[in-house]
Amino acid sequence: MDKGVFVSAFSNGDVFVGETLGTAALILLGGGVCAAVTLKKSKAVNAGWLAITFGWGFAVLIAAYMTGAKSGAHLNPAVTLALAVKSGDWSQVPLYIGSQLLGAMIGAVLVWLTYLGQFQANKEPTLGIFSTGPEIRNPVQNVITEVIGTFVLCMAILTLSPQLGAGGTTIVALTVVGIGLSLGGPTGYAINPARDLGPRIVHALLPIPNKGGSDWSYAWVPVVGPVIGGLVAGGVYNALF
Repeated sequence: MDKGVFVSAFSNGDVFVGETLGTAALILLGGGVCAAVTLKKSKAVNAGWLAITFGWGFAVLIAAYMTGAKSGAHLNPAVTLALAVKSGDWSQVPLYIGSQLLGAMIGAVLVWLTYLGQFQANKEPTLGIFSTGPEIRNPVQNVITEVIGTFVLCMAILTLSPQLGAGGTTIVALTVVGIGLSLGGPTGYAINPARDLGPRIVHALLPIPNKGGSDWSYAWVPVVGPVIGGLVAGGVYNALF
């Protein structure tokens, strides 16, 4: 995950391909571990929170390695915003975010196809496979939790030395694991608006038996919280570094 290069360093075509492909891979592997742990008739059912947190960390690692040379592998609108604040260049921000949202939707569809038989046999709501939700529904606390988690992620990325190269990607992946283990309990740690919104849209559209609602009354929290966290991280970085 090469974060030493700012948003404008890549062509529009590279950004679109890299962010769409990378975010699709992120959601396929991250959402895939949620499906594996949640769905009956899966060999990994009930594997638990450790499997989910490490699964998402590996998803970040693999997706970033796949597309870092193509687009910088932001894979997250909050990261894109933090980098834009840091650099002052906002010219490609809409393209990055649009590509990330498209990729997240594609990845969610691929999770559904991978576990199609398990989804067809499903008897319980499945939104948790696609999107996050709070254990205690308190919008103020939930937003604060997402702001803090995203701030940690974005500060880790912003302060990485370009000289770390591929090692920086591993550090970012481990940071995601650490956030999940330490800060993920209250809300499920979206820390990425595209990661939550794209799959939530797909959940609403897919013909999944007994899937339950898509909880649109909460959907703004994992968008607004990470956006604020990314913007604040960018501002703090510029002020302190």
